[in-house]
Amino acid sequence: MTVYIDEVFLLNAIVDYLLLLSAAKLAGEPFRRLRLALGAVLGGLYAAAVFFPGLEFLAHPLCKLAAPVGMTLLAFGSSRRLLRVSLTFWGVSAAFGGGVLALQLFLGAPAVLDLKTTLLAAAGCYLFLTLLFRRSARHTGGELAPVRLELEGRACRITALVDTGNTLTDPATGKAVMVAEGEKLRDLFPAGECPAPAELQDPAAALERRKGESRRWRLLPYRAVGVPWALLLAVKVDRAQVGGEDYGPILVALSPTPVSDGGGYSALIGA
Repeated sequence: MTVYIDEVFLLNAIVDYLLLLSAAKLAGEPFRRLRLALGAVLGGLYAAAVFFPGLEFLAHPLCKLAAPVGMTLLAFGSSRRLLRVSLTFWGVSAAFGGGVLALQLFLGAPAVLDLKTTLLAAAGCYLFLTLLFRRSARHTGGELAPVRLELEGRACRITALVDTGNTLTDPATGKAVMVAEGEKLRDLFPAGECPAPAELQDPAAALERRKGESRRWRLLPYRAVGVPWALLLAVKVDRAQVGGEDYGPILVALSPTPVSDGGGYSALIGA
């Protein structure tokens, strides 16, 4: 049997990218496509290297285990939920393997995987998981969307639930206000200047400590189920992009606690 190294690399890199992307979305983990691509390239290189003379040891089970670990570290190494997203990646990979086997049995394909069969299975697996992901989001009363926030030349990416039942607005402008987990916005601030969760528990004191630093900071009153009246520390970002929509400069209120039970999203904003 003739093995073309370039096809092996390309096939595995594409499949690994889709698997990493699916894992990130299912785990509600903010991701950077460049890091996902680096993880996928590592997977492609490993799959191709196994066929080189003298590198047969890479087929050892320990090496097979090390390869996906390295991929997840490259893709999500800075995540605080690395274990969760890694386990999700393993689960998605297992589901993909089952999908390939099912497709082979259905099509009567040969035991050896070919490019067409594997790509069809990968695309089908990714499409199924994406549809399932979006459907589960609708059950919560909204849709999940990627968010990019910008502040004084810095940026961060998170996942938000665009909730039609969320009516929190800026009393000064009438614009929608985003409520985000404070810890998820570390990249928006200089090192060490992102308010800690303990500090956000007392928003009035947190604002007092920032008096004179910037006019961006303010206190935002809100009401919720079981909370008749309370305050959140909020910062005005230069730009917010939610999905494909540009919200422009808006207030982002920093929550001291997670905004979702399962961690599928880390921000809320009205439609």
